[in-house]
Amino acid sequence: MSQETPRTVENGRVGPVLSTDVPRYAGPATFALLPRVDEIGSNDLDVAVVGVPFDGGVSYRPGARFGPSHVRESSRLLRPYNPAMELSPFGVQQVADAGDIVANPFSLEEAVQQIERASDELLERAGRLLTIGGDHTIALPLLRSVSRRHGPIAVVHFDAHLDTWDTYFGAPTTHGTPFRRASEEGLIDREGSMHVGIRGPLYAAQDLVDDNALGFQIVPAREMDALGVSGVVEQIRARVQDRPVYVSVDIDVLDPAFAPGTGTPEAGGLLSRELLAILRGLAGVDLVGADVVEVSPPYDHAEITGIAASHVAYELVSAMGKTARP
Repeated sequence: MSQETPRTVENGRVGPVLSTDVPRYAGPATFALLPRVDEIGSNDLDVAVVGVPFDGGVSYRPGARFGPSHVRESSRLLRPYNPAMELSPFGVQQVADAGDIVANPFSLEEAVQQIERASDELLERAGRLLTIGGDHTIALPLLRSVSRRHGPIAVVHFDAHLDTWDTYFGAPTTHGTPFRRASEEGLIDREGSMHVGIRGPLYAAQDLVDDNALGFQIVPAREMDALGVSGVVEQIRARVQDRPVYVSVDIDVLDPAFAPGTGTPEAGGLLSRELLAILRGLAGVDLVGADVVEVSPPYDHAEITGIAASHVAYELVSAMGKTARP
């Protein structure tokens, strides 16, 4: 796309391609048809949307390496104004697509190092990152990068699984271990972190004991009906208070009816409507970064999972916009 491509411009910030001039299916292959980082010139970059096409840490279904491009493709129908949040997330902050971070598909250790270095470099320019995975392994290097700037982070983790297990086949870094490693390394605030949507069988009752010792409280999926969206939001806000917050969303927090295209699906998950409403409830918290991971296109159909993930990302950018500078 050239610089002459019609785009929304609000408050001096360059926004998405205008769908009244360019059909959505013909627009740029960026998230929400946003400009690329190199297209915004000297504009300050508040939020960089970046992909990490890596799934070398999965334990079951592969395919999340294709997640970033799939979520971008599924985001074409997103529009500039968010009526539920009552703001234009691309107008109150400069958001641009930073492309993908290259991660070695044959070396998990090197891939983690590459993701961490690239995140550090992006954060030299962008105030915050919204990262599209990729499998959940990528949360560890992202948290290392973010915590370097903000200190220990209150992690709000949406997932069907704890992801605080120790090892898989002796490997300490996988998509099921990032938050144990993050806690052990002092990256997370153990007084302010929590999981939402946990469900399904565990290996043993000790899993919950270990998880609590690592600093997490849990709102399990089975409590959604009793608590409702407002009750869950209240628990999250009470837990994080005024701490810097990092939100990590594994798309399998949704029921497989709403997100079939994922690596480790579990029955009994959240509705799309519930997850989006909870994320809107985080508007105003000090959201310093976020990721959306584990979208596996080979198991998706009609872009069901990709569309859900793109809306999750949109609500996270909108929540960031609630604390953006004027």
